[in-house]
Amino acid sequence: MRPGARITGALMRLGPAILPFADAATVELPLGRLMRLALFQVTVGMAAVLLIGTLNRVMIVELEVPAWIVAVMLSLPLIFAPLRALVGFRSDTHRSVLGWRRVPYIWFGTLLQFGGLAIMPFALLLLSGDTTGPLWAGQLAAALAFVLVGAGLHTTQTVGLALATDLAPAHARPKVVALLCVMLLVGMMVSALAFGLLLAEFSAVRLIQVIQGAALVTIVLNGLALWKQEPRDHTRTADAPRPSFAQSWAAYAGSGLARRRLVATGLGTAAFSMQDILLEPYGGQILHLSVGATTALTAMLAAGGGLGLLLAARWLNRGGDPFRVAAAGAIVGIMAFSAVVFAAPLASAQLFASGVTLIGLGGGLFAHGTLTASMAKAGPEDTGLALGAWGAVQASAAGLAIAASGIVRDVGSALAVSGALGEAMNDPAIGYLIVYHIEIALLFATLVAIGPLVREHARPDRARTPERGRVLSPNAIVNRLS
Repeated sequence: MRPGARITGALMRLGPAILPFADAATVELPLGRLMRLALFQVTVGMAAVLLIGTLNRVMIVELEVPAWIVAVMLSLPLIFAPLRALVGFRSDTHRSVLGWRRVPYIWFGTLLQFGGLAIMPFALLLLSGDTTGPLWAGQLAAALAFVLVGAGLHTTQTVGLALATDLAPAHARPKVVALLCVMLLVGMMVSALAFGLLLAEFSAVRLIQVIQGAALVTIVLNGLALWKQEPRDHTRTADAPRPSFAQSWAAYAGSGLARRRLVATGLGTAAFSMQDILLEPYGGQILHLSVGATTALTAMLAAGGGLGLLLAARWLNRGGDPFRVAAAGAIVGIMAFSAVVFAAPLASAQLFASGVTLIGLGGGLFAHGTLTASMAKAGPEDTGLALGAWGAVQASAAGLAIAASGIVRDVGSALAVSGALGEAMNDPAIGYLIVYHIEIALLFATLVAIGPLVREHARPDRARTPERGRVLSPNAIVNRLS
């Protein structure tokens, strides 16, 4: 064999090792097309960072908006989260004269995101009172902007995941899921750095430029993600009878242990989300870490999450059970929060950093496992409904958990400092530790919910049909084959 041929063969063998998602590509979904499709996750991550991180600080510090108004505005996107199941169902049954069912919903979600971001900076300037306009106009416009962005990102992500499921063959879906989740993390990290640099010298004009630039990036990247992805199907132009949402939901919720699967998803997501707004204050206030050190925690959390996604993809690609992957994530989370709890009495920054990294690792395993399980349980005609239900539970649980964690932390700290909990617990760390113990309890409850799901998946007297991904009895399989 010639040296050139040997070198080429060696490089081709190294490709999947150097690029962890190179082997996620298939004949049906080549790597270039898959990477382009994943761009919608980048815009979702960018919008999430803008709302929860950048604008949270800008509104309170630079624009001097009251904190309670900021909290209300940031919670408005959650109003749309429970509707993700309905959006997914509508994309399953959409009748289009162009023969598409996913593309229209992703595009309309993109337009909602774009519209919300386009009016948001002007609405925030009105909200700050630094104009001659009435304050109520700023409040109304800001509320509209946040609702539009929330509705857009929830719609785009739900239907985008459904489209990825439609395009990817069953054996490649675990790695496709991992790639999409990693692209979400990439979008969040790159956006956080970019927004921080661009707004380092704050001004009203710079705020308008940055947010409207994010709107432009959103519509460009999502347009590229959609280009020539979904094939047109003339059968979807027919005005055929369609089931109602209630009928489809009853059929989905009654299949197997779907309700338990959603309960497990909600419990685990809440457990991993309560710490989102507390880790950095805990490190600064209790462990006396510098601002730079606490900022690095976000990178550690993201690195752990990326590693968890990679490990989950490798595990599932070898035929692993997604529920066992999710359970492993919960177990890692219990160890992680235990490390964070013991970091305070031991005054150990190293133990705290290890715990933060393990939180990311456990969260990555859990998110990948539950999302892959939802994909596996969905048939070609109810993919959007299944993924919408997963997204609705996941987003709602995360939002409620984050809100509850702040309340529990404040109340717990106030009681501890006042002496109401006794002299031994008169410590400012108590409020944080109460939240972390609640998270550990939620993870144990998650393991209890996952147990029957693992047993159902492992039953030898059941089989799965490839076209639906549902568990069927032997008699039903014989009837289908006869």
